[in-house]
Amino acid sequence: MKNSTLKKLSPGLRSLISHDNNRTTDRGPLSAYVTRSKSPVSAFAEKTLNHCNGGSTMEAALWLKRHLKSGGKLVVTIAGALSSFQVGVMLAELIRKNKVHLISATGANHEESYYRYVAHSHYAYIPRYTELTPKQEAELRDAGLRRITDTFLPEDESVRIMEPHLLKMWRAAEKSGSSYYPHEYFRRLFAEKLISADAQANPHDCWAYAAYQKDIPIVIPGFEDSTMGNIFASYTYSGPHKKKGDTKVSPSVMKSGLDYFHLMYDWYLKESKKHPIAFLQLGGGIAADFPICVVPSIKHDLRLHKVRDWAGFIEIGSSPMSYGSYSGAGGKEKITWDKLSTDSYYQIIQSDVTVAFPWIAAVLLDL
Repeated sequence: MKNSTLKKLSPGLRSLISHDNNRTTDRGPLSAYVTRSKSPVSAFAEKTLNHCNGGSTMEAALWLKRHLKSGGKLVVTIAGALSSFQVGVMLAELIRKNKVHLISATGANHEESYYRYVAHSHYAYIPRYTELTPKQEAELRDAGLRRITDTFLPEDESVRIMEPHLLKMWRAAEKSGSSYYPHEYFRRLFAEKLISADAQANPHDCWAYAAYQKDIPIVIPGFEDSTMGNIFASYTYSGPHKKKGDTKVSPSVMKSGLDYFHLMYDWYLKESKKHPIAFLQLGGGIAADFPICVVPSIKHDLRLHKVRDWAGFIEIGSSPMSYGSYSGAGGKEKITWDKLSTDSYYQIIQSDVTVAFPWIAAVLLDL
């Protein structure tokens, strides 16, 4: 494009235009460039992910790589059913390589990382799930096959294996007057060797196990909205429908979302003193909206105005921008809520996380 053409545009619009998004000067064939690279996956991505969501994915990956290399830290949020969809294959490795410093996950994603660990060989798949009839869905239900898109969660081999151990912990906490975060109870399953990896499972693919080994913080907003959270609710229920003789546990043994938000206050204020902190949102919902709110809450509720803004915000999601949906809200909308500043890097990648996230992980891992 001629400079004379660009000069007809306003400076603001001109700054948005790039002449060339080709990130290499190599003029040889693609295969030769990739095979001689020390990081062939990243090299292939550099040469091919140039436009639209592919381009956005690569730009986000390169920004994150620079951010981490310059001493920044990263919060990753996990929504949907990503743990059942084996996000741990990538996320666990990022944790081990010190690329992730705090995780916010739905209760379901957190527990499903454990379920994959103990019951991997019992999972099954139905690729043509869109063709199922309601009658077939009921048939699956009666067989105990809990479907999550194309994946069946084996409840008896996962949930029911872990439940007795957790119940014993909850009752012991009640007896001693103690209270812990949901993820702390789960971590004891590893620490006390109460569970073991399924014969066909790769323990290195369990992100919760990697987070336990690195002792990085986990935040679980809305724990009750998960299978084990539902089970815990049933034990703590003391209403008129509780059957005589049923097990009861005090709800006080479980720390709440308020406690998790306090954890976020302390963690962010400590870490942001020396490090800019970026935000990678995998899917939408409460797993993401809960932790991103820590910055505006510090400013406007705690009234500590000299806090560092989020350095960058990257979202991978398939929800279109729509009517009040958090999952579909764009980065600009977050500026109005003071969740992001005008200086924060942001990138929205309209894609399936299982498609886009592997590319980002590969770039960050120098693959």
